Amino acid sequence: MRNFINRFAKDESGATAIEYGLIAALISVVIIGALVAIGPKVQAMFGTVKTELGTVVPDEG
Repeated sequence: MRNFINRFAKDESGATAIEYGLIAALISVVIIGALVAIGPKVQAMFGTVKTELGTVVPDEG
């Protein structure tokens, strides 16, 4: 039993998996934050492109 407890105390594989999970979560938060920050600018840019294309190519609707 003592051997089992010593091996369990020295096992760091679970800690490593948790660290990788935290790093992945942090990267996800940064990506989401960047997308939220630049989202309106990109949407405005595509709106401008749509408007300009609408004036060049009239809608036949």
